[in-house]
Amino acid sequence: MEIGGKNKRERMSHDGRRSRHHKRLASDERNKDYAHRLQFYSIPPTENIALSEFEEMAVNRLKVLKQVENIGIKFVKGRDEYKDIMEKELRRLMPIAVSQHHKDEDDYQEKRKDHISHFILRLAYCRSEDLRRWFMAQELDLFRFRFLQESKESITAFLRDNNLHYEPISKDEKDDKLNQLVKSSYSMTASMVQMTDFYKVPFIEALDLVKGRKVYLERGYAYVPHSDLVSIVVSAFRAHLSHALALTARAVPSLEEDNRLLPMLSNISRQYLGEDYSNKNTKTGSIALEDIDNHAKNSYPLCMRQLHSALREDHHLKHGGRQQYGLFLKGIGLTLDQALKFWRQEFTKKMDSDKFEKQHAYNIRHNFGKEGKRVNYTPYSCMKIIMGTQPGPGDHHGCPFRHTDIKLLKQRLASYKVPTQGVEQIADLVKGFHYQLACTKYFEITHDIGKDEVGGLSLQHPNQYFDASRELRGGGPKDIKESKHSQGNSSYNSSQRSTQPSQAYGASTPSDSQRSTQPSQMTRPSGNTTSMEEDPFDGLTQEEIDAAMDTS
Repeated sequence: MEIGGKNKRERMSHDGRRSRHHKRLASDERNKDYAHRLQFYSIPPTENIALSEFEEMAVNRLKVLKQVENIGIKFVKGRDEYKDIMEKELRRLMPIAVSQHHKDEDDYQEKRKDHISHFILRLAYCRSEDLRRWFMAQELDLFRFRFLQESKESITAFLRDNNLHYEPISKDEKDDKLNQLVKSSYSMTASMVQMTDFYKVPFIEALDLVKGRKVYLERGYAYVPHSDLVSIVVSAFRAHLSHALALTARAVPSLEEDNRLLPMLSNISRQYLGEDYSNKNTKTGSIALEDIDNHAKNSYPLCMRQLHSALREDHHLKHGGRQQYGLFLKGIGLTLDQALKFWRQEFTKKMDSDKFEKQHAYNIRHNFGKEGKRVNYTPYSCMKIIMGTQPGPGDHHGCPFRHTDIKLLKQRLASYKVPTQGVEQIADLVKGFHYQLACTKYFEITHDIGKDEVGGLSLQHPNQYFDASRELRGGGPKDIKESKHSQGNSSYNSSQRSTQPSQAYGASTPSDSQRSTQPSQMTRPSGNTTSMEEDPFDGLTQEEIDAAMDTS
């Protein structure tokens, strides 16, 4: 009995050691898959997962990216407030994205979700240029934030494992080149240089920094501080992700045979794209034509108020203005018959009815999906307007905050009784290229409410502005908050979706000298009217216009 008991205890002890050994091996294998909390997403996942988990991961990732987008719109990236809010939200939605001290075993599941969910959304968002642009912008912002959370040791290992040969310099080398590093930095003192990590980067990969004379060069290497290294790594990630999305887009047609997966991917790509205004049943009731002037004064965003004023004054709009304003009117609830009557009443003050029917009635019906390809066109979103065709002389379309000279913009705002302090606040946002934030500020000022009262409303669409204004005037700020919170579960046409270019890393932002100065948009000289013959699209059908340029 004693011998048998002893042998049994020995076997149990041996089995326990073997079990712990296997656990360590399993942990080591898992750590090989995810060596870092931060990923370049170079290798696709190969494991099998249930459809329910597939969808859950996708939705959770979308919540993260949507929060990244909203925070990027409301706060200036890189500032302490932005960092604090990002850390708070990511700690709740994506703990692996926040610097913390967990055991590797605890991190594995979070790393796995991060890896798989990225590739699921890559599948969902590769199918159009607008979807790719939005997805890339949010992933880049997320990557940048996460990169800045990492320690020096973690970054060094990450760069090495992803074949980014940027070597951190030693303390001795830093001390040896201290004088040069201080002189080549804009605002760094010797003590700041001592506390900052520097990396040796091949100078051809840091040309923007070299061009701006922000780094010290020696023997073909740029000595890049940690704060600037992130820009180089993000650029490499952008190039990698852009190429990967293009390859994924080619592979998507092969998924058409799977009736379970493709509808799910299509639904994912629409879930966080806002509200569909193409078949709008306005929440504020039907719109009467005789009330449009009053709506324009009280509830139109500045871009549409500008178009309405120009139409009333000139009795005509060029093609860009007709498209932008016509689809907006459709979105606020005008029927096809009302739209025809509205445009006919205005245009026939300068042309006869037959000419209107031949040149414009067809295009109006076309926008409602009643002619040609019978596509039901969606009203333009803020980003489509901001990134759309630059207004020329005699044009009134576009975003006033983006396309108008700042002095003329101030004059227009003052004429609309915006107080001086409000004008300056809006102008500061415009100068910082935060056009949608400027529009939100205009909304708050013209409706005499504070940011807290609108629940942090983030304006993404002119029709959203109109709905929020009408609900506020009819039902109080509570309605706006409810409208905002309902945004996340609604869906709209993916062709209207793009990221905020002035907010996303890598997007070009114009200088003040490049900002379009269009007097015709803001202060038209007296007696100046728009000649109908100046519009190259007058007299063409919508199909002929679409053949010349993309207007959808």
